[in-house]
Amino acid sequence: MPTLGKLEVTIKVNEIPVDVITNKNGWKLFKLDCSGRIVSIALRPRMWNKLEEASKQYPMWVAAITGQMGQPMGTGFELIEPALQVFERKPRPPEPPAPQPPPIPEG
Repeated sequence: MPTLGKLEVTIKVNEIPVDVITNKNGWKLFKLDCSGRIVSIALRPRMWNKLEEASKQYPMWVAAITGQMGQPMGTGFELIEPALQVFERKPRPPEPPAPQPPPIPEG
């Protein structure tokens, strides 16, 4: 008998989704293209507000949307019970130039 496990999906985005529909309960419905798989997501208003605040507050940010794979839909699936975490991204400092070897004396 196989050991039981829980399959969770994590999707990372760094921009606000486009083509968003608001349902009668205020939930935001949108789709993400994840390497050719279309994932349908419904976020609660409070989670959506976190995304909007991150885009306004931080020059660079990333959001991790996690959930379980739901019903298959064409080439993708529905994300069930999504959770959202938003993080500020700090730009990486530029790499210092590599040290140059000392010049070879001519002689």
